[in-house]
Amino acid sequence: MPETEKKDQKIFLFLQTLSAETGASKNTLDAYESDLKKADTHIQALFSHNLSSANQDELLSCLSAWQIEGQSPRTVARRISAIRHMMKWLVSDGYRQDNPAIWLDNPKLPQSIPASLSENEIDALLNAAEQMQAPDNMRMSAGMEILYGAGLRISELLHLRRGDIVSGRKLIIVRGKGGRERMAPLTDIALLKTEIWLEKRDSIGPDMHHEQLMALPNEPELTRQKFSLMLKKLAQIANIETVRVSPHKLRHSFATHMLNRGADLRSLQMMLGHADISTTQIYTKTRPERLRGLVSENHPLARKDQYD
Repeated sequence: MPETEKKDQKIFLFLQTLSAETGASKNTLDAYESDLKKADTHIQALFSHNLSSANQDELLSCLSAWQIEGQSPRTVARRISAIRHMMKWLVSDGYRQDNPAIWLDNPKLPQSIPASLSENEIDALLNAAEQMQAPDNMRMSAGMEILYGAGLRISELLHLRRGDIVSGRKLIIVRGKGGRERMAPLTDIALLKTEIWLEKRDSIGPDMHHEQLMALPNEPELTRQKFSLMLKKLAQIANIETVRVSPHKLRHSFATHMLNRGADLRSLQMMLGHADISTTQIYTKTRPERLRGLVSENHPLARKDQYD
């Protein structure tokens, strides 16, 4: 194999370090690997050496090529982030002296507003879960109440173990992105539905208990793909367009509804497990009229005419 076709082994060393030090999920590691390999392929094809040896101009050529290909700004920004992380690691571990990625600028990202469902549509999905055939009616009732009720990511729901749910305890420990742990509250109805699900699922005996909270005894595990398919079935039963319903839309809906009902940003940030509050602030764009209402109702100067 010619030298220029060899894969950059330092990519794999970096991914191993990332996994060991941050507990990054398989999905995160796969995304890093894909993005770094695309950059490595470009560098080797044009400059006959690998990504870990690239200089600033060579990295810039990657960005230009991706823009010419028509890659979205979000995709380019994600790839730049992966390159930055790897270059920083190469310097810290002594593989190179300089970091050519520190001057790379992210493309300007469009301000996208998270799409969410209405409260009535969420109620319709919860009611639809009751209409599914057993045992999925109990499973989806519990899953929906936890996913929407606590604003979890689908990966966080699927990582919950049977022992994470304790009768009478309304808090669960959730492991989010980067291995960060947080406490997530459970509503009374979520706790009740989950206890009903577990009691029915595990009634055949302890030998058939499944450690994954949402899995059936006879399946290896409940995957995000299968949960998403069941969620699409709920949408059909509830007469909601299936393209508008996904696990992440439920999380967006939780955040939007909490803000609409008066939750403050800091509390919402903690419940969602966002590392940076700027990520949480995007939800304020979904209801600008609510923010105007808060000013008109609560700001002293906005009500000055009452005292004139």
